[in-house]
Amino acid sequence: MNIINKQPIGGLGYHFIPSAYIPAGKDEYYLRDKQNRSDIQYRLLREEEIKILERNANQSDNWGKLMVSDGFDPNLVKNCSFYGLVRIGKLEAYYHEFNNLRQAVGLYNSTIVSCDIGDNAAIDHVNYMSHYIVGNDVMLANINELATTNHSKFGNGVLKEGEKESVRIWLELCNENGGRSVLPFNGMLPADAWIWSKFRDNETLLRKFKEFTDKKYDTHRGYYGKIGDRTVIKHCRIIKDTWIGTDAYIKGANKLKNLTINSEPNAKTQIGEGCELVNGIIGYGCRIFYGVKAVRFVMGSNSQLKYGARLINSYLGDNSTISCCEVLNSMIFPAHEQHHNNSFLCAATVMGQSNMAAGATIGSNHNSRGADGELIAGRGFWPGLCVSLKHNSRFASYTLITKSDYPAELDIPIPFCLVSNDVSGNKLLLIPGYWFLYNMYALTRNAGKYASRDRRVDRSISIEYDHLAPDTVNEIFKGMALMEKFTGKAWAKKNDKKWGEKQYRSKGRELLLNGKADKLEIVCPGFENSERPVLLLKASIAYQVFIRMIRYYGICQLLELIESKNISNWKELEREFPAHGKRAGFRNAGGQLMKEDDLQELLKGVCKEEFSDWDQVHAFYAEKSLSYARDKFEHSFHSLLEVMNLETAGMTRELFRELLKESIVTRSWILEQIITSRSKDYENEFRKMVFDTNSEMEKVLGSLEDNSFIKEQRMDLEDHKTRIEELLRSF
Repeated sequence: MNIINKQPIGGLGYHFIPSAYIPAGKDEYYLRDKQNRSDIQYRLLREEEIKILERNANQSDNWGKLMVSDGFDPNLVKNCSFYGLVRIGKLEAYYHEFNNLRQAVGLYNSTIVSCDIGDNAAIDHVNYMSHYIVGNDVMLANINELATTNHSKFGNGVLKEGEKESVRIWLELCNENGGRSVLPFNGMLPADAWIWSKFRDNETLLRKFKEFTDKKYDTHRGYYGKIGDRTVIKHCRIIKDTWIGTDAYIKGANKLKNLTINSEPNAKTQIGEGCELVNGIIGYGCRIFYGVKAVRFVMGSNSQLKYGARLINSYLGDNSTISCCEVLNSMIFPAHEQHHNNSFLCAATVMGQSNMAAGATIGSNHNSRGADGELIAGRGFWPGLCVSLKHNSRFASYTLITKSDYPAELDIPIPFCLVSNDVSGNKLLLIPGYWFLYNMYALTRNAGKYASRDRRVDRSISIEYDHLAPDTVNEIFKGMALMEKFTGKAWAKKNDKKWGEKQYRSKGRELLLNGKADKLEIVCPGFENSERPVLLLKASIAYQVFIRMIRYYGICQLLELIESKNISNWKELEREFPAHGKRAGFRNAGGQLMKEDDLQELLKGVCKEEFSDWDQVHAFYAEKSLSYARDKFEHSFHSLLEVMNLETAGMTRELFRELLKESIVTRSWILEQIITSRSKDYENEFRKMVFDTNSEMEKVLGSLEDNSFIKEQRMDLEDHKTRIEELLRSF
């Protein structure tokens, strides 16, 4: 039986905060007065204004509790019921227009309970509006319920006075059993969520993060919901316990509950028809449309959910898009793309610049006795059509997986790798460096595409989009070491030799460099949880292209340094070289690359109480973002020396000049690879068969010669040649 609590009508709009939770010397409006920063001066109604209001079919339990500003026009309030303390700003005889919605300024056909309403609001047919602070020029039309409870937390994982721990909202990221749960809060960055979910064996760290989150928010009951200036809300059913920023646009939503919706003039957030969003934080400039269901979630800035997408117990990083499909218990770094209704992502950490194809099932736990499996994928992760993967699995950056149902768990440590399931031969096949060798067009284009789509208003945290960066180059070095070892072992097995690892690597390096490795069957143990062979294909050319790309990475960063510091001669450049040190380890912390030592400094600092709140943690991220260019240069310099087997003193002027010339050759080769990989779409007979003529194909696809990206790359190459010629003269 539903228990209906009956109270006298005179109490409607009052006692919002239970008396037990009102501090001594305060009234139930003390937090409301603190929240209302409009500076509007309110006064009591005049007698003639009350008569006009009553003549216009308005009613109030107490006209003495309806307060207005001097610019208030009672003629613009009709057929409304007021309960509790209601304060109304200026109302003038205008109408507002937004996206073909024209609405008269004023309050019409609405029930308003204990609210503050800013200047020139247009409110019509809001059936029940309770405990909200509404900004200036807001438009509200046809809303069934717009209400705030006294214990509202607006999506943050905190508690109010008198609440039990059991009601706290946690996000169960990365793992379905909740073992990596974090508390959401407004302003939570991907690095916060990743670090919190990752280092679970550090109890002090976890406790401090929980304290930081609780510290951000007042535990007192009685905060009102807010709707920022110029926000437009129309044709919605239920909006409850929701804080909404300025300039937002919400239309046709079914249910919005316990949310913070960040929005501002330069990053407007929009929510559309049929959406149901509960217990979440929505970043600036987000778009959420057409039947989206999201529960217990955080969305980074400039991200999108569309076309029935389901996002549950997940963090979606900045500049990401999810359409149609289902994502559960996942930690997703910035620039993620997932567009297909039949793709599924669960219990995964996906480190950004990723793309999920149709039919991809990344998250089944059917091989586990409990729902506790996980998947970790480095940035650039790209599972192809109808890929099914088993947990636990782990993939290095820029892993491309061909269509198949993979029968066992995978651990692929070599980056830029194509993974293929040879069902007929019962083998797993790997092609390292696949992106460089066969799809340079997409690899290079994507780096620029992700950067151009980064529309965050706050850029204090740097996100790395280049495919050659400290994280991926470190993975290349690791992959090369494995390739050397496995190649040496393959040769030794064929020739009945037994060596130590150093000898295996030495022999493997020799074979990979002279091109003879491809005559061997190179087996990679430990890459798949099965007895079948995992074979390395095209190992020699892949190894050599890895070396080439490391050298190019080092040269490019030298050029970046010269450009950024306006270095004009060799002596100036030489002074910038790090005298000591070695290639540093880096971690991808939510899209921001951070030196391993810096990350450990943060973790230790939090535990030692050198950081007192999340703002200080975020300031640390920003500080490391400012030093990232230098960190990246030093990493690239040490990488260049390492791959050339040199010490710092070996970087001479003569070698530098040779490297400059080499950069032109490599840049020209990259352009050739870009053109070659794109030209396949014009030369493949099966792609051409849908066109009767080449002219028809060019009208549909555009001509290869007119491809804007290829034109841009040609121009970049010419600019690079000119720049190198200038440097050769100066150095």
